[in-house]
Amino acid sequence: MNTEEVKKLYEQYLMPTYKASVVIEKAKGSRVYDATGKQYYDMTSGIGVHNVGHCTEGVVAAVQDQIAKLGHCSNLFINEPQALLAQKLVEISDLGGKVFFCNSGAEANEAAIKLARKWGAANGGRYEVITMRNSFHGRTLATVTATGQAWCQEGYEPLPVGFNYADFNDIDSVKAAVSEKTVAIMLEAVQGEGGVNPATEEFMAGVRALCDEKNLIMICDEVQCGMGRTGKWWGWQNYSVKPDLFTVAKSLADGVPMGALVSNAKFADVFTPGAHASTFGGNPLAAAAALAVIKIIEDENLLEAAQKKGELLREGLKCFAEKYEKILDVRGLGCMIGMVVDGDPKEIVDAFRDMGILALTAHGNVVRFLPTLSMSEKHLEEAVEMMGDALDGLYGEEE
Repeated sequence: MNTEEVKKLYEQYLMPTYKASVVIEKAKGSRVYDATGKQYYDMTSGIGVHNVGHCTEGVVAAVQDQIAKLGHCSNLFINEPQALLAQKLVEISDLGGKVFFCNSGAEANEAAIKLARKWGAANGGRYEVITMRNSFHGRTLATVTATGQAWCQEGYEPLPVGFNYADFNDIDSVKAAVSEKTVAIMLEAVQGEGGVNPATEEFMAGVRALCDEKNLIMICDEVQCGMGRTGKWWGWQNYSVKPDLFTVAKSLADGVPMGALVSNAKFADVFTPGAHASTFGGNPLAAAAALAVIKIIEDENLLEAAQKKGELLREGLKCFAEKYEKILDVRGLGCMIGMVVDGDPKEIVDAFRDMGILALTAHGNVVRFLPTLSMSEKHLEEAVEMMGDALDGLYGEEE
């Protein structure tokens, strides 16, 4: 089918929840190809999903092998890939706890909220979770309420009770939000949808100290900033603290839908049989894919690569900030980077796409970059050059 035929089917049969553009037909490594054969450097990684790259051989082989052997197994029975993956997640997080598997980031965050409430019910009848303004935690009714952004809550009222908001990187604001009903504080080490805002060391340490003082659960949402994205396995590992719970999804299984809630030892057995469940959570296919992803990150030293390539990309973007008044700032950790602009970032994203670069917007005036951690330096340099050409077309050559 040609591009227009596919778009016509898309418009006729899919609910209009996305403003989709390019018809993607295939992908490999850090590049995707549309239905006309045009190549794009994917600086979105499927919104932080393909950390190890598109169609990576190790993941493809693991999925092919597992689907031919056992694709799904009810959680009323035991499957080996799930057990091995849980062991691996506990080991690389060094929290000493246990894992609950589900299908997405929203479900993982929902599980974290449920666990916190279940524990809180037995510890003073507490249920309220404090989250940060400009956060993003998912699209279920509970997680969209946890998300501290009004735009994604409008039209879904009445929203569930039990959430209170504080200002990110402002520990006094968090302290002021705590009440006798508070059971947990939930935050991202780097706010993604909220504009690629990294937490400060002072803030993360302050939240940890507050949770210890008030007997609260510290929850880190690692859905976008986990799995090596910031140069560490987990975004919170860039700081001097450990959470009680953290969530992961997106890049966990490289496009096979999967999410997980990981606990420390204290909260490992709050969920009991029947307290929470997921039909597809941790099935053999997804678990095999995730095990392959972790192996690739380890074997190819992609944590170190994320730091190095992220620095190269930031340096390139900072050159644009020096050249154009419309580009105000560059921020982020590892390969999770935001370019703050004066005005609507969509025109830049559109210009990049026309040039052959896929990027994202975030929180009003930020162009967001989430390149694959495996992207070669050569391809990264070429992508930056193409971005420069696109910006020259928008703003004119440097005088």
